[in-house]
Amino acid sequence: MTEQRGSITILVADDDPDDRMLMRDALEENRLANPLQFVKDGEELMDYLHRRGQYIDPNRSPLPGLILLDLNMPRKDGREALKEIDADPDLRRIPVVVLTTSAAEEDIERSYELGANSYITKPVTFSALVEMTRALGRYWIDIVALPVTSHAS
Repeated sequence: MTEQRGSITILVADDDPDDRMLMRDALEENRLANPLQFVKDGEELMDYLHRRGQYIDPNRSPLPGLILLDLNMPRKDGREALKEIDADPDLRRIPVVVLTTSAAEEDIERSYELGANSYITKPVTFSALVEMTRALGRYWIDIVALPVTSHAS
């Protein structure tokens, strides 16, 4: 069972290419060997989760076991995507960690109302990001028992 938990795909939804690169580097720094996928906005996130368009091949776009979601993205923001994920009985089982620059109380409350499992304000330094991803990995990969995802649209 530990092997399965350790092999979950992490899907990062973030429109900032620098933030995506830093997240990849921080996860590598922690030697998290989980498959890592990236999407640039909420529209791509929903396409990925429903296996539409460029994400149709489940071998290239495996269903994630964990989503790291930025709130402020173009086209469809994280709040809209979170609402759609929570409304879908198959997708709502996937844990969503909101990872955003906003520390606004209304964003925190609204994210939890929409189904977020955790809310983290993005660290401002790379060393803090490395520590945060280490804690994320320990909790979401090593400790928590996650449901097996088998959704196929």
